[in-house]
Amino acid sequence: MSLRITCLCGTNTMELHGRPAAQANCHCATCRDFYGVAMLSATAWAAESVSVSGTKNARFQHPSKQLSKTFCLNCGDVLFGTNRLGMRVVPNAVVARAADGVLDAAFAPTMHLFYRERVIDVADALPKYLHGWDGPLHVSQEYPQPCPGP
Repeated sequence: MSLRITCLCGTNTMELHGRPAAQANCHCATCRDFYGVAMLSATAWAAESVSVSGTKNARFQHPSKQLSKTFCLNCGDVLFGTNRLGMRVVPNAVVARAADGVLDAAFAPTMHLFYRERVIDVADALPKYLHGWDGPLHVSQEYPQPCPGP
């Protein structure tokens, strides 16, 4: 599978090759602050699966954490972030843009991470890990049995 995405102004092009390593909604305070969202819905990719062409992009390194984001210098659109594992984190809003605003089911989130830190409740049947995906699950009244992880 290959997907080609442009930034909002079309100056930079990003290509995703293969399949994402993870698909999640992240509720951690770091993602909320770093990406300016209440919850980051994104796919994580091996570094070699993401390439960017265009000369008007820059990388911003988080001042105290092992995170960075690559963005367009012209329109400011975030193309992807890089997490502490070196994976490329591509916001689902950017992925959906390649398909006229509709997120393909192949990229849909399969879990929630750091749900304990959430600022909004989400009513869905996806597993809601209180921390990372190897920890305990949140159990709600609506979904009393935690869904098994991926």
